Amino acid sequence: MKDYDVLVIGSGSGMSIADAALNRDMSVAVVESGPLGGTCLNRGCIPSKMVIYPADVINIIREAGKLGIKATIDEIDFAYIMERSAKMVGEDVSHMESGVQHAPGLDMYREVGEFVSDYTMEVAGESIRGENIFIVSGARPLVPPIQGLEDVGYLTSQNVWDIREKPESILIVGGGFVATEFAHFFSSVGSQVTLLSRSPRLIKFAEPEVSELLGKKMGERMEIHYNVEAVEANPSGGMKEIVTVNNVTGEKRSFQGSEIMVAAGRRSNADLLKPERTGVQLDRRGFIVVNEYLETSKPRIWAFGDALGKHMFKHVSNYEAGVAWNNFIHDHKKVVDYTAVPYAVFTHPQVAGVGMTEQQALDADLPALVGFYEYKNTAKGAAMGVEDGFVKIIIDERMFKILGGSIIGPYAPVMMQEIVNAMNAPGGTIDSIHDAMYIHPATPEVVQRASTSLRRAGIVQHNDHH
Repeated sequence: MKDYDVLVIGSGSGMSIADAALNRDMSVAVVESGPLGGTCLNRGCIPSKMVIYPADVINIIREAGKLGIKATIDEIDFAYIMERSAKMVGEDVSHMESGVQHAPGLDMYREVGEFVSDYTMEVAGESIRGENIFIVSGARPLVPPIQGLEDVGYLTSQNVWDIREKPESILIVGGGFVATEFAHFFSSVGSQVTLLSRSPRLIKFAEPEVSELLGKKMGERMEIHYNVEAVEANPSGGMKEIVTVNNVTGEKRSFQGSEIMVAAGRRSNADLLKPERTGVQLDRRGFIVVNEYLETSKPRIWAFGDALGKHMFKHVSNYEAGVAWNNFIHDHKKVVDYTAVPYAVFTHPQVAGVGMTEQQALDADLPALVGFYEYKNTAKGAAMGVEDGFVKIIIDERMFKILGGSIIGPYAPVMMQEIVNAMNAPGGTIDSIHDAMYIHPATPEVVQRASTSLRRAGIVQHNDHH
């Protein structure tokens, strides 16, 4: 049996723990069954943005007509787009691989490990023990129980990167981040897309008017069906078929496409590790339970990242890694703070959000004010021909503290950052946005104007953007 000071499970954000421990001359083991770098680098943020940016460029060219520019696209080289993404990822992974090979004091175990008893794992026939353990085991695509799906064959965010031929048509099961981003990508490169969402709207935890506008704009380029549960998959004359049942009406319908992609959420990888055998508690969905210090139910075992099933974003895992490390090394513990967790959806239009929605502020009985402003009412928004994007900010009336924000439109993720930064500034108030001198004319002016165009939450419904 090999003993380590620190045992890290997962080589995504877990690697920052391994690095920090090595810098303190601790002995470190990392257990990783997949490619180095975890989901973000191999199957998530990085490759998806590598293929989505070309999709954005395609849309800029297609929509240039409204600015008086007649442009046509001669060819879209699908294989090249996929290859370019794979090459970038491959280079990053090989840098990591060589770094890991030359790290003294670090042992890598490249298999699925499982706990056999307290603080002890079995990996590839070896027993290893960690004095301190960090479980950063991530999540994988959740595949709903669709009858016949395994026989028909399907793509997920795990294996879609292997394709080099554009599907003529594709049925995408899901309505969240992954589903909408891939729907945007495939429809842009010329696949016929049918999006099958079991929820009544896309990105269901976003502001309702954001979901509504996103559905409307994406619906111009693809077919979207809401409230439908995929129940069955069949081969159908060289095509693939999905049978759905409507959650509201009970109506059955079938859809056909040359390919199926399942993007219906994520499931925990904990079932592969058996963390309960070392006394780590799981919730009913199989995600790891931690307290506000990221400590599990077992002393000296921490967990963070997608393994918790809370905020499945790389930037959250990176932040949590810092908190977990602090709480391992120092006596003064840090509490994890999720009040200003931002997210972005790289669709067309782009979407970004942070903190509370208007409804969440009302549910929490907060005296909230809502700021709302449209791109088209600013000089730059008008110049860009943005018809219906907007910024919405939620503010606590007492201290003018920002509770949350949502943006849908060009550069939404970039513009969201200033709201996030203001929320993280001392006091977290709207003052820095109010008082700053904003470059004119530039898109961030929409944010500043939203912060001054206020109404009381829950009272007036603005229908001016329909």
